[in-house]
Amino acid sequence: MQYTIEDITPVKKKITVTVPVAECEAALASTIAMYRTSLTLDGFRKGKVPASIIEKRFHREICKEATTDMVNVHINEIITESKLSPVSRIDFKGGDITRGEEFVYDIVFEVMPAFNLPAYEGFEVQQEEAVVNEKEVTAVIERVRDGLAEIITVGEARTPEDGEIAVIDFTAVDENGTPIAGITADNFQLTLGRGETLPDFENLVKSMKAGEKREGPVAFPSDFFNSEFAGRTVTMNVALHALKERKLPELDDAFAQKIGNFENMEKLRDSVRQSYLQSREELHKAAAQKSLLDSLLKLTDFPVPESMVENHIAAIIEDIQKRLERQGKNISSLGKAPEMIREEVRPEAEMRARSHILLITVARERNLTVTEQEVEGALRHIAAQSKQEYRDLKEYYTKANLLFALRDQLLADKGMDELYSKAVIRKTPPKTGLSGGEGAQAGESAAE
Repeated sequence: MQYTIEDITPVKKKITVTVPVAECEAALASTIAMYRTSLTLDGFRKGKVPASIIEKRFHREICKEATTDMVNVHINEIITESKLSPVSRIDFKGGDITRGEEFVYDIVFEVMPAFNLPAYEGFEVQQEEAVVNEKEVTAVIERVRDGLAEIITVGEARTPEDGEIAVIDFTAVDENGTPIAGITADNFQLTLGRGETLPDFENLVKSMKAGEKREGPVAFPSDFFNSEFAGRTVTMNVALHALKERKLPELDDAFAQKIGNFENMEKLRDSVRQSYLQSREELHKAAAQKSLLDSLLKLTDFPVPESMVENHIAAIIEDIQKRLERQGKNISSLGKAPEMIREEVRPEAEMRARSHILLITVARERNLTVTEQEVEGALRHIAAQSKQEYRDLKEYYTKANLLFALRDQLLADKGMDELYSKAVIRKTPPKTGLSGGEGAQAGESAAE
């Protein structure tokens, strides 16, 4: 086997492979031998069918399998010898082996660009100092406390207040008084004052007392996820069966022990505070790392493989779809053609691809590697986060050829750590207007 490498672009290679007749004949013979070991035909014992009969009966299948096996061996040899690392799928062009003839085929794939890294050692970057506002700690504990509230029925006949739960039946009707399918429920529990429903509907419920029935107009916003009701006003019939309130537990040492086996409330607050601080520190570090990476990218210029950009476009669009689904919407609610969405996210996809290439290049320059144990650890972490079985997840990653991408991402992460370890970090004062949004989830996890 001989081959030549042609640069179609700086990041796209075409390799032309020439296979002599003898090697083609050997590949066919090997495949026929594999057929012969397991094939059973009338008149012959298993494993004793003549090769000529096997080849005549299964000619097309044998040629195709022999070609595939031989090409796979060649690809591994060529990639190892040439030290090329494909970042796209390998496209094969060449048909199948023909007995008695030399076989010529092409393989085409994209590779990482070659470029000189900017001088990154000693590069200065600013990182915001992490602080925790005690009001944030209190807010986290209050949310946990609210989750442990005892739900009791309000005895007095009065209108609901924010934070209380209204148990209702409701039905929407059109201008003719006909019920509208899809907007109806019995014994629905609505927590008031949290923006869980449309303002008109919540105000209607707040005007009622237990045992009452009322109707009123409810306007749907123009961007409502269900286009059938977007911008429409309907009449809503509501029956308020009961009103419930939340009886909060006392904030004492018993509360601290119940939610996390903390010795007392101060230990609980300290745990939330530290969890919050760690989470915010990680967020600020991530922001500083991105700033460092963006600065270094401005000092480099290299072509980006289109396959990498396409992969990132697909990932971004998938993230958009998931985010919209959590809001009860779908991507069609954006009112944009798929190609328009693709072009809008392309700049972000290109930036992600450029960042990935820079980090991989740093990692390789520093001879950093990813072990099988690290890949397995990452898979187990993903399985735990997504609540999937590890074996099922690994099988999926293997069949979908995602293990290479996972390994590359782990290598890029090491490249980022290497970059940051060589930078000069300047701590800056915390920004004003801190809120519970950044680290609330981490704080609540610590409390629980």
